[in-house]
Amino acid sequence: MKKILLLFLLLMSLALNAQVLSDSATASVLTCGAGEDFYTSFGHSAIRITDPVKGLDLVYNYGTFDFGTPHFYWKFMRGQLDYQLSRTSYAEFIDEYEWYSRPVSEQRLTFESGQVQNLFLLLETNYLPEYRHYRYDFLRDNCATRVRDIVYSAWAQDTVLQRTAEPRSYRQLLATCLKDSMEWWHLGIDLLFGLPTDHRCSAPERMFLPAEMEAELAQCTTTGIWTAPAIVEPSHALLTKGRTPLKASFPPVVAFALLLAVIAVLTVCAHRFSFKPVVFNVIDRVLFIVAGLCGLFLCFMWFGTDHWCTQWNLNILWLSPLLILIAIRLGRSPRWALWLQEAMFFVAAVWVVWCGLSAAIIPLIIMLMLRVTVLLFRAKC
Repeated sequence: MKKILLLFLLLMSLALNAQVLSDSATASVLTCGAGEDFYTSFGHSAIRITDPVKGLDLVYNYGTFDFGTPHFYWKFMRGQLDYQLSRTSYAEFIDEYEWYSRPVSEQRLTFESGQVQNLFLLLETNYLPEYRHYRYDFLRDNCATRVRDIVYSAWAQDTVLQRTAEPRSYRQLLATCLKDSMEWWHLGIDLLFGLPTDHRCSAPERMFLPAEMEAELAQCTTTGIWTAPAIVEPSHALLTKGRTPLKASFPPVVAFALLLAVIAVLTVCAHRFSFKPVVFNVIDRVLFIVAGLCGLFLCFMWFGTDHWCTQWNLNILWLSPLLILIAIRLGRSPRWALWLQEAMFFVAAVWVVWCGLSAAIIPLIIMLMLRVTVLLFRAKC
């Protein structure tokens, strides 16, 4: 059977004009640490193929995109941007990550020579111009999941992930990467992503994050064998120097809590000293219009894009387009609209607390709810 497989792989390599690797060839998964920019906060994964006999040392990277793509930002926002597989030398790859002070670790795959050749051919096939592009999905089809899938395909055996880990959702896993200086980005993700990101991830699903994949692969073994071998050898560091610790940003929860405090004090003073509502008319219109426009943007991300993770976004309940109508009419707003908006504030607050979204959202909900309550009180009077 093995001879037939090797013959098949040899014929494939000839058809693809690819090299036949020697028995000394090895394959490994590279896991790169976070960088200083937001888009590097989640790390990166790649595959390394080494053959000292053939003088081959290549890195295959599924995380490449072209800024020259027509309408790049529009396609990115709509979830219609294609990423591609790139191929570079290991020396160039490691130099780049050393330049940016990002750590890199390596897990050598415990593949037989036929499996290494199989992986190499799969990668070379994927690198063909007609196959190298793919539709990028932040959570379900990215640089890490592509590595996971092609490694499993080359492994060609049933596997089991034996790691015992706390069940976490996509949202919770993302939050582990967004700390200190990334708190505002954390808030942005919690505002933009909907209910699908609160799905509890299975072991393979957790591997959309490179660090999680590294941990999962370390526990991955073959099923149906009494002494199940691991799919990778223990991880070892290639680069250890990481980024300098980022300064913690001013917490958004504190910023919005202070804003809430100011609005609350002004509201109490206006009620106690019978201030004319002229100033608050301006404040309310600004608050409600900004919130309503944000709600319209969330509606666009839900219905106008291909992003599955921005669907069913309950933040639309408190960042409600209904607030634009209320901003226009203010004291003349229909009572049913005010009561409906109050109910939506309450439901949204429960969802935010239940799903563990950024705590900075709560002061914003309370602030908007307070001002709508004032309008209800004025309408009753």
